[in-house]
Amino acid sequence: MDHDEFIGHVQHRARLDSRGAAEQTTRATLETLAERLAGGEPKDLAAQLPDEIGRHLRRTEAAQESFSLQDFYQRVAERSAPGVGLPDAAFHAKAVLSVVRDAVSPGQFDHLVAQLPDEYRDLLAYDEATS
Repeated sequence: MDHDEFIGHVQHRARLDSRGAAEQTTRATLETLAERLAGGEPKDLAAQLPDEIGRHLRRTEAAQESFSLQDFYQRVAERSAPGVGLPDAAFHAKAVLSVVRDAVSPGQFDHLVAQLPDEYRDLLAYDEATS
């Protein structure tokens, strides 16, 4: 999957009105995810994504932090466009992670899932029919 295809899928799944909004949502979600993942996982995940997308996972040099799913959504909201509230940030983050799941190998995605606590299963539960 290339950059344009990735952003197009995010725009569609997150129901965003522009590619710019899809870019910002992707950045907000992946930068937050990088803060939550340990060790080399952000770089391993980034290696399977288009360079323009993977760089969002490589931006942080901070050590892995433990924070709740609610805090994850709050951080995504804070990094998103002004006016994006918690419910929209959660929906957008789920859409981004669903595109990540489609873009990387199943084994790589399993590594990602293994690093997240059970409460994060909601983040990985994007369903276009019910969202």
